[in-house]
Amino acid sequence: MNKHIGLSIFFVFLLLGCAQNSTSKPNSEKAEPNALINETSPYLLQHAYNPVDWKAWNDETLQLAKDQNKLIVISVGYSACHWCHVMEEESFENDSIAKLMNENFINIKVDREERPDVDQVYMNAVQLMTGSGGWPLNCIALPDGRPVFGGTYFTKSQWTKILNETSQLFKDDPQKMIAYAEKLTEGVKNYDLIAVNDAKVEFEVGVLNSAVDKFKSELDFKQGGQKGAPKFPMPSHLNFLLRYSFQNDNDELKNYVITTLNRMAYGGIYDQIDGGFSRYSVDGRWHIPHFEKMLYDNGQLVSLYSKAYQLTKNTYFKTIVNETIEFIESELTSTEGAFYSSLDADSENTEKELEEGAYYVWSEQELKTLLENDFELFKDYFNINSIGKWEEDKYVLYKTKSDTEFIEKHQLSQQDFTTMLQRWKQKLSTERKNRLKPRLDDKVLTSWNALMLKGYVDAYKALDNEAYLNKAIVNAEFIVENQLKSDGSLYHSYKDGKSTIDGFSEDYAHTIMAFLELYQVTLNDVWLTRATELMDYTLNHFLNEESGMFYFTSDQSSNLITRKTEVFDNVIPSSNAVLAECLFKLGHYYLNSKYLDLANQMLKNVNADMLKHPTGYTHWLNLYLNYSNPYYEVAISGSNAQEKLRSLNASYLPNILISGDTSDSELPLLKNKFNPDETLIYVCVNGTCKRPVTSIDMAMSQILK
Repeated sequence: MNKHIGLSIFFVFLLLGCAQNSTSKPNSEKAEPNALINETSPYLLQHAYNPVDWKAWNDETLQLAKDQNKLIVISVGYSACHWCHVMEEESFENDSIAKLMNENFINIKVDREERPDVDQVYMNAVQLMTGSGGWPLNCIALPDGRPVFGGTYFTKSQWTKILNETSQLFKDDPQKMIAYAEKLTEGVKNYDLIAVNDAKVEFEVGVLNSAVDKFKSELDFKQGGQKGAPKFPMPSHLNFLLRYSFQNDNDELKNYVITTLNRMAYGGIYDQIDGGFSRYSVDGRWHIPHFEKMLYDNGQLVSLYSKAYQLTKNTYFKTIVNETIEFIESELTSTEGAFYSSLDADSENTEKELEEGAYYVWSEQELKTLLENDFELFKDYFNINSIGKWEEDKYVLYKTKSDTEFIEKHQLSQQDFTTMLQRWKQKLSTERKNRLKPRLDDKVLTSWNALMLKGYVDAYKALDNEAYLNKAIVNAEFIVENQLKSDGSLYHSYKDGKSTIDGFSEDYAHTIMAFLELYQVTLNDVWLTRATELMDYTLNHFLNEESGMFYFTSDQSSNLITRKTEVFDNVIPSSNAVLAECLFKLGHYYLNSKYLDLANQMLKNVNADMLKHPTGYTHWLNLYLNYSNPYYEVAISGSNAQEKLRSLNASYLPNILISGDTSDSELPLLKNKFNPDETLIYVCVNGTCKRPVTSIDMAMSQILK
């Protein structure tokens, strides 16, 4: 057992003991606003009228804790978090608990989406203490910010006991807490240390195959996703496995990815009426979702389903892309072309009480009334039966048959089925608009916007829908005009016309990637130049020269107990993995050995752990494929470059880097390749090109040989 974990578990039990009943009284009337009333984060504003004297995370608040020598409560959550709302109602709206917190602690509320840097530090501490983590995240720290206790959701009685005993221990024996904090803080600092790998590493297909074999043991080949429950969409996993299966002719894994994409789209995790995916399903068959809808999930899933459509030409995947984008444009897009963060899991039910999923579920009687003669067919299609039932006579729409199977069973024509399905969705969508919508988190995050921007680019490539490209360009221009500062740095957040919070490495990584993707479909080198400028800023202010990896915070940040390094790929790929891929691509565009060497070193640094634990490094594995399998630079030069590029985009080609121009260009991959009389396509490897060709089919034969 890790010594920090052992010590922490001891400390947790010392404080918690057995839960006791609380005698506190609920808050009976609305409190005066606390300091959060001045914030812009929707999550922080949700807590602005709690009787707890919440403050935001900033230098002034941290200094106040030192000046008053008080412990700090650091409570982290996000606006779409159901259990965050539960703990607020039970504890943070309670007058007696608020009095206890206000008298003994400096209380800081943190929006994890707005301040992922703070969340990382204290999540690491809680993981060391308890072996797991989640939200709400509640941590108690010394006046200097070093953590001494933490966990996730606590009942009212547990939280009362924790507050009483930690505050008493700090009064009676502060040295005991300080000694513990020193050990725990050291553990937090060492939690994600990356050692430089100076050994020579050969990135080989055989080694990669062994890692994939380990990966396969965790996959659910029947229901899709990973084994067990809950089930999370993991776009990075699926993106890697789709590419790996394609480049290594692995039908088993290709079929697994297709199965996963179908099962997710059939499930209640996908909104069958208005499109868009929820965060995860609580069961093992994608049926009952945790109902919040997050921008970062939907942006990445639009990319993934677009790529799957390129490969399979399965029109159902095309439908999912279009419907998900319709959801984004209807619910999560601002008039400025920016994308909002999320829709809450909770909404008001008919009794005007917040209830998880109230906006999305249906009773059988409601459906009979709305659909009339169509009900029996609808019932079979969406399982209004024991399979689709949730609780209290509520149903979450859930498919178990493909459209083809349903059409054949009921002897319908394709046209009749399509018309009928559209009629059902329109009726239910119209009825649902009479309900109160889930709460919207309308802050705009740079990194998440970049993920959605890339989703639009991938959808444009796959579906050749010019409107999707235009949306991507509008969003990219929004980032440049609002989130890019004059010194070349980025802001992280934007709301109500105001940009705030210095950007994190995730903002730079995903924006650079999005701009590189945008260049590859527009051939407008302004996006390539922007990407390069952002990379150079990142190198100057985020790079750890000793390890060759990037810190999550810039060298301008100062109020955290340590600078973290994000390496593990989760639902969102790690900033280091994405930056390494961006360096690889920029290195090829400019024949820049500094970029190429650093990308190689970063992959070497994680290589051993990546091969042992592949599920935590799937975006890194995607980069590994660039080295272990053929990778091509495709240069298109000539007056018809755009036309040929659109033809090329129809195919799934994950192992190419595109450059192009309709005239002379100084970009190394295009230099001296322009011919005014014809448009030529060059397929190259590390700058060395094959014989130029004039048709996409000929170029494809060189790539896919």
